[in-house]
Amino acid sequence: MCVAIPGKVIALEDGLATVDFSGNQVKAFVGLVNTRVGDYVLVHAGCVIQTMKQQEAEEILELMDGFKE
Repeated sequence: MCVAIPGKVIALEDGLATVDFSGNQVKAFVGLVNTRVGDYVLVHAGCVIQTMKQQEAEEILELMDGFKE
């Protein structure tokens, strides 16, 4: 089972998004979903698979922070 956490797109270049996951930055392909800088996204297998509203992303991130303790 995989769990995807939201990340924020901080840059787009040549079909790749730089996505920030709490300070960890990864590159992901954006060909499957229309994506803009500032969007919150889910990434699976190196591809952006979904964009989401900021409020939804923040709620998920808040819930995930509870598992760190």
